[in-house]
Amino acid sequence: MSWEGGVVRGNERTIVITGASDGIGAQAARRIAGRERNQRLILVGRSPHKTAAVAREAGAEYFVADYTRLDDVRELAAGIRGSADRIDVLANNAGGIFGERTVTADGNEKTLQVNLLAPFLLTHLLLDLLRAGEGGVINTSSASARIVGRIDIDDLNHTRSYAPMRAYGDAKLAAILHARGLHARHGAQGINAAAFDPGNVRTNFGAENDDVLTRLLYRTPLSRVALISAEKGGGNLAHFLTGRPGTDWGGGRFYARTEPAKPRQTNKQVHDDVLVEALWNRSAELTGIAPR
Repeated sequence: MSWEGGVVRGNERTIVITGASDGIGAQAARRIAGRERNQRLILVGRSPHKTAAVAREAGAEYFVADYTRLDDVRELAAGIRGSADRIDVLANNAGGIFGERTVTADGNEKTLQVNLLAPFLLTHLLLDLLRAGEGGVINTSSASARIVGRIDIDDLNHTRSYAPMRAYGDAKLAAILHARGLHARHGAQGINAAAFDPGNVRTNFGAENDDVLTRLLYRTPLSRVALISAEKGGGNLAHFLTGRPGTDWGGGRFYARTEPAKPRQTNKQVHDDVLVEALWNRSAELTGIAPR
């Protein structure tokens, strides 16, 4: 984990965007750069070169962290805590779909760790900074949460069966459940957590996955018809970053782009309160923190 930035700057409105080296995270950063006079933007990405380039464009500070290592997440949280005294909105936007099943050094299936466990841990470690600010947490989900997502709490790591898109859909469904659990536990302390589907975005998504459907959708001319641009997807994320949590968007909710999701856009498991609780406790166990 590495960092480049400045010093604590008082009560500026602070926005943290993970997954900001490319795709909708980078586009959102560009869109909101300089939007508010009293705004501080902190970007997080895996690629040092790409993250630094986006940070220069946006006039932002940045950190580099690899979510396949939970120690990187802990160092990232310590770095942000040493740099800022408040967070107004945290965008848990980092994620990815991968090819063959891979287990990280922490013992978790890679898709689960990158899309759920690392953001879960980072958010937990930054709770006090969120309480000191506006307390917004927005998790990036996906339409795949509805289409292929089905969480089996006893097999989160897909040891019994594995398919890249299924693992991704499960993890993105889990991101919605994480937002619901976070809001239920900490809403009374000023945390407003929600999740959103930015739309099917034309990015470098799935670069490590070589299945037929991913190639067809993301690496052929069909992508120009079936997918929206990264600029539009980034604009949907920017909506939540510039809006006021609890006022312009509500905690505990799931959004399709920028509007509350309709039942047909939502996986039925989203409303399973028992599953929300079970997933929270299991995520806490896998990240080494006590359930709260």
